[in-house]
Amino acid sequence: MASIAFRVTAGTVGMAVAGAAALAGCAGPGGEGSRTGPVRDGGTLRIAGSSDVDHLDTASAGSTVAYGLTRTFARTLLGYQASNSFDETVPVQADMAARVPTRENGDVSKDGRTYTVRLRPGVRWNTAPPRPVVAQDFVRGFERLCNPASPSPGQGYFRSTLKGMDAYCKGFAGVDPRSAAAIARYQRDHSIEGVRADGDGKIVFELREPAADFPNLLALQYAAAAPREYDAYVPDSAEFRRHTVSDGPYQITDYRPGRSYTLGRNPVWRAADDPLRGRHADRIEITLGQDSAESVQRMLEGGSADLAWDQPVPTSALPRLRGDARFAVRDLPSANPYLVFNTRSPSNGGALGKPEVRRALEYAVDRSALVKIAGGPDVAAPLHTVIPPGNAGYAPANPYPVPGEGADPATCRARLAKAGYRSLTLRFPYRTNGLHRLFAQSIAADLKNCGVTAELTADTGGDFYGRTLGDPEQAAAGRWDIAAPGWTPDWYGGNGRSIIQPLFGSRAIGRGGTNYGGYSSPQVDALIDAALTAPDAGRAAWYWQQADRQIMRDAAIVPLLDRAVPLCTSARVRGARFLPTANGYDYTRIWLAR
Repeated sequence: MASIAFRVTAGTVGMAVAGAAALAGCAGPGGEGSRTGPVRDGGTLRIAGSSDVDHLDTASAGSTVAYGLTRTFARTLLGYQASNSFDETVPVQADMAARVPTRENGDVSKDGRTYTVRLRPGVRWNTAPPRPVVAQDFVRGFERLCNPASPSPGQGYFRSTLKGMDAYCKGFAGVDPRSAAAIARYQRDHSIEGVRADGDGKIVFELREPAADFPNLLALQYAAAAPREYDAYVPDSAEFRRHTVSDGPYQITDYRPGRSYTLGRNPVWRAADDPLRGRHADRIEITLGQDSAESVQRMLEGGSADLAWDQPVPTSALPRLRGDARFAVRDLPSANPYLVFNTRSPSNGGALGKPEVRRALEYAVDRSALVKIAGGPDVAAPLHTVIPPGNAGYAPANPYPVPGEGADPATCRARLAKAGYRSLTLRFPYRTNGLHRLFAQSIAADLKNCGVTAELTADTGGDFYGRTLGDPEQAAAGRWDIAAPGWTPDWYGGNGRSIIQPLFGSRAIGRGGTNYGGYSSPQVDALIDAALTAPDAGRAAWYWQQADRQIMRDAAIVPLLDRAVPLCTSARVRGARFLPTANGYDYTRIWLAR
């Protein structure tokens, strides 16, 4: 999700597909073409990048890099197949479930409110001794989602869908977030009405209303199983991170916060029990602290690293990489970055809480400059809507038009003056990985042209989402005023709620939530509820469109770019398959040539 990321089909993607066609003339790393061959097991897959994950605990891990990592050791009931064909990544597949529940196979009730999920037998935890993964482990996973220590940014999906989840979470909020015992005791003494184990091999879900996208929710990493050992630790604490348990192909054998991860083979995993993952490399080594995309690119081309963790291919490298078999551009309909306003900041007399101020700032940013920074129109296009093209509910619109996709500082200044502000000073933290420093500097220069001083501060160490934006106390204290996060939808296909609900629903305001700016609109909340209970996908899409328009009327954000993903690997990488929700390749599928 944040997830820092989708399309119904590749043909609907628009800009990003055009970019992929323009740049991906080569077969791509380990894809179709001359770089395939007999699979070779063994070796160490080396990954290099900048920052640690915001959260390692699957209950709260929302970033794309976290998803790429947790997929190696934490399995969900349903999931997605990695593929270099975007369309193949969209359908929900069985993972820990023996099959995808449907009305036809009898696992979904006629009224669409009861789902029975049957577990695949034979999957085990890497505990001592190993033991089976059972239904209660998944129930525990759901019970941990709204823990007070590290609540899930995806809990809104489940609170609005599962019977009793909202009441369960409200009660959990009063528990001491510093006490693992108190948290475990609440989970032991309380239950979610709509989630129960039926023996060891089945989980039964009761929904408040029918939800066609419920299988997608079961494929979220938030819905991974949680072993009973996790009850001994405060969720996502330093102690928790040293004691992760695996039911996937790899296990974390060494973790040095902010510096590195080492993953080795999970000895109890079996390929026959896992339809979505492989395991070819003996080890995976992730080295952090490389804040320069150029440095990571040199490592890839020089052979000292195989994949980039969180750094994109530098814009300067794109022209010379065209046609290189190590390089490809993958479809990823997303809003990355977008500019969010902290509507609760007391700075400047609470100016950003006023829609007329935010509307003025909609004219400040030169999107054409951001497109150039991203690598040009082959890989990025200006975005003017909350929902990017290729996602359910998208409809073309441009409520604050400026010729040539540039900035209009005169209109910005005039509207600010009309709102009673000749100048503003805004605190602007930015991510240090990728192009985000350059994006932030460009936006700050644009704001200066309309009388706004942006105080830039680098936000490192994985703190940007987890602490800076994800902590409402930081927002209420005015420690930031604007920021440029990115958003990758948590799934594609019928994914209307994977953008509007987590980013703009008032229920997503709170610690660990993703409504970073604290935007609250009764109209938008009502449209979200109407979309979630709509009788068909077409009607739901109409409600999402109306919500998009209302959010833009309120100027809760400035949409900036819809970007495809340029990726490069070392020369020895084979079998690379893209995972849109991870914004990168599936580590478990890669094998290494000699």
